[in-house]
Amino acid sequence: MILKLLTHISRVLVGLLFIYSGFVKLVDPIGSQYKFEEYFSAGVLNLEFLIPFALPFSILLIVTELVLGIMLLVGYKAKFTVWSLFGINLIFLFLTWYSYTYNKVTDCGCFGDALKLTPKETFYKNVVFMVFIVILILGVQYIKPFISSKIASITTFASIFVSLLVTYYVLQHLPIIDFRAYSVGTDIAEGMKYQEGSDDIPPIHDFMIETDEGDKLEEMLAKEKAMLIVMSNFDKTEEEGISKVSEVAKQASEQGYEIYVLTASYIEDLAATQQKYGLPYTFGFCDETALKTVIRANPGIVTVKNGIIAGKWNWTDADDVKL
Repeated sequence: MILKLLTHISRVLVGLLFIYSGFVKLVDPIGSQYKFEEYFSAGVLNLEFLIPFALPFSILLIVTELVLGIMLLVGYKAKFTVWSLFGINLIFLFLTWYSYTYNKVTDCGCFGDALKLTPKETFYKNVVFMVFIVILILGVQYIKPFISSKIASITTFASIFVSLLVTYYVLQHLPIIDFRAYSVGTDIAEGMKYQEGSDDIPPIHDFMIETDEGDKLEEMLAKEKAMLIVMSNFDKTEEEGISKVSEVAKQASEQGYEIYVLTASYIEDLAATQQKYGLPYTFGFCDETALKTVIRANPGIVTVKNGIIAGKWNWTDADDVKL
């Protein structure tokens, strides 16, 4: 009876954790892609040949986490589910142990940007959940379909379909829920302040608009109307996207917006680039990681009014930009 009770408790806890973990990453799969790239990079796991596959890996992991959590709660294919959970958590356990021991990745991204844990906290969290998963393995015979096998099956396949649908939508547009420090409504200046009596790095850092004339960030924050055209990596920016944002920038400029083009790429002939792409505006350099955090689009559009982020759009939604 004790094992049965512990199995039911573990079933709920593990199921909800995996659903939550999968969901907060599902709304922003690009964030998980960046985290995989970090793990694959030289100096961490030295698996750079896998970097081009970071996005497929992230989608597979996200959908698997979410669906396995649902499968556990509804009781679909119990043995397969608990052993799959064991395998995934074993991988997480290794990665978080590696990060914790060697201080290679300071944030594993286990809960996307929704919840930040230190490598130590994440490692011990996985140790605790491994205990719960072992209980599930020992009491797998007590895991029965919540209503019926048919309902459990339909729920599982429906969750796979919905997860893939959400992923496709987010990749074409922007995250459904923005957990990052640059969400709409954020006061950038406030986000850059250090908290009194704390050594913690403020949520907004490494953000700048570095030009030959100096940093234009303060100038931008003081503008009543400003638009940021974000192209984190110019070499990977889609040509069609540049054309789209160029049209929006022109309309915005005519309505009194100050336009700033932010990139992490070195542009050898700036004047020629501005003319070629129809972007005769202030070009500023900014850290690539910061730009990828600002918006999950390359190029992307961000409007700022009196230092407060007013709107964000992927270039695919350029026609929907509200000025």
